[in-house]
Amino acid sequence: MTDADMALLLARAQFAFTVSFHFIFPSFTIGLASYLAVLEGLWLKTGKGVYANLYRYWVKIFSIVFAMGVVSGIVMSYQFGTNWSVFSDKAGAVIGPLMAYEVLTAFFLEAGFLGVMLFGINKVGKGLHFTATCMVAIGTFFSAFWILSANSWMQTPTGYAVNAAGQFVPGGSWAAIVFNPSFPYRLAHTVIASYLTTALAVGAVGAWHLLKDRTNPGARKMFSMAMWMAALVTPVQIFAGDLHGLNTLEHQPQKVMAMEGHYQSHPHGAPLILFGIPDSAEQRVDYAVSVPKLSSLILKHDPDAPLAGLDTVPPDEQPPVGIVFWSFRIMVGLGMLMLALGLFSLVARARRGLYDWPLLHRFALLMGPSGFVAVIAGWVTTEVGRQPYTVYGLLRTADSVAPLGAPAVAASLAAFVVVYFAVFGFGIWYILKLMARPPHPGEPVPGHAPIRSAGITPAQALEGGR
Repeated sequence: MTDADMALLLARAQFAFTVSFHFIFPSFTIGLASYLAVLEGLWLKTGKGVYANLYRYWVKIFSIVFAMGVVSGIVMSYQFGTNWSVFSDKAGAVIGPLMAYEVLTAFFLEAGFLGVMLFGINKVGKGLHFTATCMVAIGTFFSAFWILSANSWMQTPTGYAVNAAGQFVPGGSWAAIVFNPSFPYRLAHTVIASYLTTALAVGAVGAWHLLKDRTNPGARKMFSMAMWMAALVTPVQIFAGDLHGLNTLEHQPQKVMAMEGHYQSHPHGAPLILFGIPDSAEQRVDYAVSVPKLSSLILKHDPDAPLAGLDTVPPDEQPPVGIVFWSFRIMVGLGMLMLALGLFSLVARARRGLYDWPLLHRFALLMGPSGFVAVIAGWVTTEVGRQPYTVYGLLRTADSVAPLGAPAVAASLAAFVVVYFAVFGFGIWYILKLMARPPHPGEPVPGHAPIRSAGITPAQALEGGR
């Protein structure tokens, strides 16, 4: 391996490491901001203090997660100018404005209302404070909108032209760039995944405290709300994922071939390989456990429909099958477990055992981290499946990296690993510490204001447990 090849590998590893760390936090804040808006809305509508207590309980956690998301995201912007300067030069005229729109809309909106949301609950009117919470929630959605639009353009580029310098520039309507073919599907799939990630985390916290005290009103309420989300939204996510997969088959067939492990074409119906060990050198999946023709039925809605394999793709354009194959199965497998948890909770609810079944609570507790693992596995499937391109079909990853030496990239990667695990490791530990403490009447918010100052008496705070 040459120095240039090693520098490319290390640059990819560095970006993968930083974005994987970063992705944990936005996937939580997008859902948690909306959850806080729902909690405050329900408190204003019903007057039940349990919703206000839960709001105060989770807003502290949200503030820390939001801060870590901002800090971890800034680093990636610098990498575009250091490790990936050639990509920035080639695609900056398209990607740059999309990233700027994220700052001008999402970041400014969040920054303008976050202070009111965190510190103004006892200083402004209830309506204004609820508006601030909603604006922060909308801001997190806008952030996802622009970031996913930029990423989707790299997956399915449209609306561009190439100038004399070989740079991608807007070639017509910006709508064609923003609303590129894969964007609506990726946006829906990712935002729903964020809601599910939050629901599973909230449900795990509720389950933890129910295992200790089944009468805790805050734990009961958060667990009930989380299980409704798991039961109702998981099927929607599976449907959205299926549509996203069909869109990927249309625009990025090599990615689907890698996901399915289809090294060979199947002219009379392709099997669905459940498990196996991909061997790219031999172009086969060893020890495959498969269901005949099921892949064709899922992807083409016809069990006998032909599906092309990687034997139709030049070797230098094939993605790393092993990584894509297994990351996809991790994501789908966790999705099936989420569906099982939702159905289990419906059974428990129907039998009036939602708060009394320890087996359900332990299952929910184990599933707490599953949303984070699933979104990272989905990101790996999307990004590694796009290889060997940064701009699919147009700009190769090897042609996007900056002319840096391997030792320089290795040193910065090592520094990132040490700093990230130290700083964000401590932050995650502190979040878990906050989660380990049960919600109780009189929850303080940042600034340690007493609950009574918000117009809630201890008696009201217990209403939601009845």
